[in-house]
Amino acid sequence: MFFHTQVKKMAEMDEPDLVMEDGRVYRNPTEMKMSQIILPCHANHRKELSVGQLLKWMDSTACLSAERHAGCPCVTASVDDIHFEHTISVGQVVNIKAKVNRAFNSSMEVGIVVSCEDLYSNLHWKVCQAFATFVARQSGKHKVQLKPLVPYTHREKLEYSVAAERRRMRLLHVEIMKDLLSDINIETSAGESACEDQDDDEEEEVLSEKTRVESVELALPTHANHQVNTFGGQIMAWMENVATIAASRLCHAHPTLRTIDMFHFRGPSQVGDRVILKAIVNNTFKNSMEVGVCAEAYQGEEPLRHINSAFMTFEVLDEEGRPRPLPRIRPEPLVYLSYNNVFALKILAARNNWVLSSKRNNVSLYTLEENQCLCVRVESEMNVPAERAFLLLSDLSRRPEWDKHYQQCKLIMPVDEDDMIYHVLAPSISYYNQTNPGVLPYIATDIAGLSSRFCSIFLSCSQYLINNRVGHPVISTVPV
Repeated sequence: MFFHTQVKKMAEMDEPDLVMEDGRVYRNPTEMKMSQIILPCHANHRKELSVGQLLKWMDSTACLSAERHAGCPCVTASVDDIHFEHTISVGQVVNIKAKVNRAFNSSMEVGIVVSCEDLYSNLHWKVCQAFATFVARQSGKHKVQLKPLVPYTHREKLEYSVAAERRRMRLLHVEIMKDLLSDINIETSAGESACEDQDDDEEEEVLSEKTRVESVELALPTHANHQVNTFGGQIMAWMENVATIAASRLCHAHPTLRTIDMFHFRGPSQVGDRVILKAIVNNTFKNSMEVGVCAEAYQGEEPLRHINSAFMTFEVLDEEGRPRPLPRIRPEPLVYLSYNNVFALKILAARNNWVLSSKRNNVSLYTLEENQCLCVRVESEMNVPAERAFLLLSDLSRRPEWDKHYQQCKLIMPVDEDDMIYHVLAPSISYYNQTNPGVLPYIATDIAGLSSRFCSIFLSCSQYLINNRVGHPVISTVPV
């Protein structure tokens, strides 16, 4: 019953062959096909095709289709939501078909259909469908202008029309995520109250921090595409790997990936990059869990670059193939707040559009306006060895010696070699949440220029470092 149903679905999906006037069967000029027989080296512990391997094949096929239309190299910009309806076993054949649905100015949408073929029963069934966006790249500085795509069949015309709406939704995706994140306090409060109403003995809760995974990969030439960039499919496969580990830590079983919520490549990666992959279970529902995963990259001493982010939904199947209930996740708001603050500061510090607002006594004040927020960055240069400066400034117990914002800082307990718990006593802080023309002149100097308080703190910090300087002097820049 299962296979007959799927064969019917595949028959409905495929358009009947269109015979042209010259007697030839029409085929989309951008269409590319790939067929792979599943070997044990492609499979996971269940003898099923690894989703990471499937993502690499899908990305390769779609890229070749995009490049056939563009006539030049193309890179993956994003992959829309993917829902995996069925798995593929060892010995079966996976068939991947990709074709360009519509070309815009320098980007194009490529439709991908994945089906499975059983060589012994001669049955076919659909596995998943995806839409990827590729951007054409030219060696020169001039921007690529893609030639328009003219749809021919009824299905091609339908996909051509819908592609514009899908593109609009992709462009809105960032704004939608911002709106969701702005409501995080409301959602958290509602979620916490719902958990409190449930019986504590119902199921054991798992700390979200216990599912956290961090892994590093070195981008080698074998991971590069024909443009010497890290292959987009390889990055997606690495992300799927760490997400699976995070899901396994929650359920202590082998999870099955069901849905991927949009891969969005935010920056390129090259051979030689160290790719940092992080994943954590965000939440669990009755029979499924969501895992957040991100990829960052760096070379040498440069700051981390955000490469990609995605959300993946996993299920754990019982012996009969049905999703089984999962334990509840217990979030740790303070831990999330700490990680999010550090991550946001790292991303902010790496921006290259800071504007120098003022400089006095080797103390520089930079400003940056972003998302209706004014960000301030202060730097001071002094002749202190960088390693010594780090040791002195990372010792919070001595911070009251130079920072007036720390009245007292007492070590409570060392956690490990790198982490310690301190009790910090700080003076009261006043915030302006509303302004009017009457008070604006009094705070304008603190917003637009270098205030005397900033200057005094950094002069005090400079004197503190010089008084405790050890070794040969080298220039050290201390940003805040």
